[in-house]
Amino acid sequence: MNNKPTEYLSVWVCIGLTVITAAVFCQVYTFEFVDYDDLQYVYRNPNIQAGITLRSIKWAFTTGYASNWHPLTWLSHMLDWELFGDNPAGHHLINLIFHIANTLLLFLVLKQMTNSLWPSAFAAALFALHPFHVESVAWIAERKDVLSTLFWLLTMAAYLRYVKRPSIVSYTLALSSFGLGLMAKPMLITLPFVLLLLDYWPLARVPAEEAVGKTNRRNKKHADRRFYPSTFYHLVREKIPFFVLSAVSIIVTFLVQRSGGAMKVVKTLSLDLRIFNALVSYISYIAKMFYPSRLAVLYPQAVTKLPMWQPLLCLLVLAGVTAATIYAARRRRYLLVGWLWYLGTLVPVIGLVQVGAQSMADRYTYLPSIGIFIMVAWGAAELFISLNLRKIVPTVSATIILAALIICSRMQLRYWQDSLTLFSHAVEVTRDNYIMHSNYGKVLNDKGRFNEAIEHFKQSLRINPKYVRAHVNLGIMYYYEGNVKQAIVHWNTALSLEPNNVGALNHLAWLRATQKKPEFRNPDQAVYLARRACGLTNYREPNLLDTLAAAYAAAGNFNKAIKTAERALELCQFPTQEALKEEIKGRLGLYKAGKPYIETQ
Repeated sequence: MNNKPTEYLSVWVCIGLTVITAAVFCQVYTFEFVDYDDLQYVYRNPNIQAGITLRSIKWAFTTGYASNWHPLTWLSHMLDWELFGDNPAGHHLINLIFHIANTLLLFLVLKQMTNSLWPSAFAAALFALHPFHVESVAWIAERKDVLSTLFWLLTMAAYLRYVKRPSIVSYTLALSSFGLGLMAKPMLITLPFVLLLLDYWPLARVPAEEAVGKTNRRNKKHADRRFYPSTFYHLVREKIPFFVLSAVSIIVTFLVQRSGGAMKVVKTLSLDLRIFNALVSYISYIAKMFYPSRLAVLYPQAVTKLPMWQPLLCLLVLAGVTAATIYAARRRRYLLVGWLWYLGTLVPVIGLVQVGAQSMADRYTYLPSIGIFIMVAWGAAELFISLNLRKIVPTVSATIILAALIICSRMQLRYWQDSLTLFSHAVEVTRDNYIMHSNYGKVLNDKGRFNEAIEHFKQSLRINPKYVRAHVNLGIMYYYEGNVKQAIVHWNTALSLEPNNVGALNHLAWLRATQKKPEFRNPDQAVYLARRACGLTNYREPNLLDTLAAAYAAAGNFNKAIKTAERALELCQFPTQEALKEEIKGRLGLYKAGKPYIETQ
């Protein structure tokens, strides 16, 4: 049979997917870094800005910075900084390139596995254009999403090659791709289970009931061997190395996130609340896939129990769909595979082990949504065939759906252009979002809109009086407004809630060291607080060392003040630190003259 027409069509599908995806997402080229992980991950991260060196490579593989272990992601950010510096355009474009590559890989892998051109193309188009994926593409800090998915799909491609022509080379290639993916984002721990699903469909390495049913009882055993020589035991056994890598990744991730404090929310959220949230989130994600409205960068975790009817209803829906797909699997294996793909790949981020304050997140669907898209694409293809409709009907239907997704994605992308727009939108479309109120207030403050900023900080604390960042930010506002007493109250409150909060330690130390009013000055306390802040960051942050130098000078220890300020200058190696560098130089001159630095507000 001549496959050239199909191959030509595949080429045109790849070109079409590339052009459409690039056209929809190209506006990210004009977007800024956003003040939500981008600064921490890239823009104000000296380890990233050092570029790729032996020291930075060692840091990438040994650090638990930002409560994550994903060395490959850190290395990609380092390479970006070497190429583009502090210009966000290049960083955004690399994310888009990865997303386009993932789209093409998904299409090609599905087509090769199923030999179904148009369902594969439609599933890939849904993946490429769905507004749920805007977050993973437009957010520089979510490089780990698009990068890890690239290795997920490369693992699938290598695994397909291994299934068709088993060899040590193809198996090693699949295992290596999986290992690299885990070093980009540990969410890939579920991939070995997905490979087992692919053995069931479309690779058909699991014995089929249909083949057995058509044989008599005498030949049943031989029929299994004749048509499907592999057994389930063998399929599991051949994936043991994959499961081992997953187990190692789970252990490393757990230790890093626990030591970094990312899992402290578990202590405040009961197990039943986390289970209820997980059940509701499973259904909420599907609802937003089919009706993608009111998407936000953060959906806050509820601090009180959900009404019992919500998780109960969601549990019934999940159980019903699962039962239906199991029943339908006798003839439509793709439904069960797609559904279990969705359920399984969400497990690491569904919130049973809560990391962070979000109840759910759009970025978490980047991989799991593929399962739903498989169900939709192959289900629609079968439906149109069974109805014996003219080809124009599925074509028009697919065009309308994709056009709607394009419009929604273009609209959602606009909210990612800068921090002010992103946080404003999140506050507007979510309820009781104390984190976004605080973030929005900080950006308003940076823009000089002080009164609006204060209101959002206060709103954050009205929703959650124990939110530390809002206390820190309000302390900064009330300090520069001259209300020193109130600033001290907020920072002390923050430290009572989170004793190792570096921001509160640093601001309070600065106040105690540089205030000209005697009732507020306390050099000894300033030195104690500043040393704690520096110790928590391994004496690597120049702004914290600047505070420590001011504290030493306030205490009359000018030798230590000079050495500390000089060390701070050594660490100011990047263009983004030029202003701080000049300020430290000015204060260093005072210390050398035997004078402390005093604020003149």
